[in-house]
Amino acid sequence: MAGLYFEEFEVGETIDHSRRRTISESDNQQFCDMTMNQQPLHLDAEFVADTEFDGRLVNGIYTMALAVGISIPETTDGTIVANLSYDEVSHPNPVYHGDTIRVRSTVTEKRETSDGERGVVTMYVEVFNQHDELVCEFERTVLSLKRATAEDA
Repeated sequence: MAGLYFEEFEVGETIDHSRRRTISESDNQQFCDMTMNQQPLHLDAEFVADTEFDGRLVNGIYTMALAVGISIPETTDGTIVANLSYDEVSHPNPVYHGDTIRVRSTVTEKRETSDGERGVVTMYVEVFNQHDELVCEFERTVLSLKRATAEDA
């Protein structure tokens, strides 16, 4: 499915994204390796055994990045100029290997750019695990194409 053009976003609209993803130990390990994040909470079972957690934690930045990826087909696939910001990020509950996440985006704001050729859209993104616990939330602001501008190009 193609993403939405600026005109198609409606403030207050909520999109429950159809894709879900079960996060594997390998996903977490590879992400930590690629980003050089050697935090023992993500990688060391013996270290985690002495903490309040029930197992190694999935890297929170991976959870957020995966949520963005899950949301793209129904929001910005092929219609985005750029991601402008990620704000107010929080991780209220941990994500563990084997958790399946789903994502919901709600359009909270939109405005045209000063030249009127594009638009800025802000979405509140919520990430839930298979128990419907909120595991990540953030605001994502994008610079979006307008349909007429895209068709002229």
